[in-house]
Amino acid sequence: MINPHGSTKLNPLYVYDAAERERLLDEAESLPSAVISSAAASNAVMLGGGYFNPLTGFMDRADALAVCETMTTTTGVFFPVPILNMLSDIDNIEGADRVALRDPNREGNPVLAVMDVNAVETVSDGDLEAMISKIYRTSDTEHPGVKAFLEQGRYILSGPLQVLNFSYFATDFPETFRTAVQIREEIQSRGWDRVVAFQTRNPMHRAHEELCKIAMEAVNADGVVIHMLLGKLKPGDIPAPVRDAAIRKMVELYFEPNTAMITGYGFDMLYAGPREAVLHAVFRQNMGANYFIIGRDHAGVGDYYGAFDAQTIFDDEVPAGALEIEIFRADHTAYSKILNKVVMMRDAPDHTKEDFVLLSGTKVREMLGNGIAPPPEFSRPEVAKILVDYYSGLD
Repeated sequence: MINPHGSTKLNPLYVYDAAERERLLDEAESLPSAVISSAAASNAVMLGGGYFNPLTGFMDRADALAVCETMTTTTGVFFPVPILNMLSDIDNIEGADRVALRDPNREGNPVLAVMDVNAVETVSDGDLEAMISKIYRTSDTEHPGVKAFLEQGRYILSGPLQVLNFSYFATDFPETFRTAVQIREEIQSRGWDRVVAFQTRNPMHRAHEELCKIAMEAVNADGVVIHMLLGKLKPGDIPAPVRDAAIRKMVELYFEPNTAMITGYGFDMLYAGPREAVLHAVFRQNMGANYFIIGRDHAGVGDYYGAFDAQTIFDDEVPAGALEIEIFRADHTAYSKILNKVVMMRDAPDHTKEDFVLLSGTKVREMLGNGIAPPPEFSRPEVAKILVDYYSGLD
């Protein structure tokens, strides 16, 4: 199996020993504590699950700025975005060398992790601008990622941590949420040697389905890990339970047995386009995938990024050898009226625009909102029904 990023063995920060976990929870009750942001909480969950290997905790200001500028930490570890715990208020923890981090997303704000404090640093306006411009390639506060980043606060709390639970992800999505450790174990138990990973924050239509199958065939893979984001999205995106149901129905009916694994991860979407695509590749390598599909406007939003910027960043900015995982570069996909199947449009150079069934995401959402199922060339009818039922319930 492919090595994790930056090491030969995965380093999850979750405390697996039950007795030690209970001891830490007891200790946490006597420690200074802070309710952290949702973004920091999801970073802790990802660190706990081994997805952010080889990191051992939250980055400090110097590492954050170095990663934004060069995609490497001050000690030379390749990482595409800073993994931070930013706070707006440090009154409760000022001067503490060990603190309890409390979950903002669960009632009562239970302890999520215990952290040794290496430093508490203030970020300047210049620091924020430098980080935002590199991570998001825009300073526009209408960008949902920029907006969320600026809302987190001006203090960076850095240091190693011990993660004590996986927040609401493990309890709300018990059939879907999996750590990188668990996915590696399941890949081995299925006997897969060559694995493709597919990222989604949306329901999967026929183009997505066929893209997974095209990629598997092209690289001779044993299976695909369909890996859906379970964290916070921007307003208007379809909630995780609906996406989960739609994807499960599609796999049940349209994939061969033991060729698709449905999983999810606990992270809040950044909408950072190219930089987030590289982050996605890092944690797909950590979960054991050999190939990662990157298509049009991967992790993008609005018109902030070019259609294939998330692919070209691997050529232009990611150093050679930084990652072992390979990128499967997908083109626009559409249903061919001539071939009666979904194809990547680059593979049908003899087609005209009229030879394809082309529907924009806006058009599909409009149809669903009006109780109209997209055509079968675009969406499997069983998947469309789940989405129509969801949209009809919004009235």
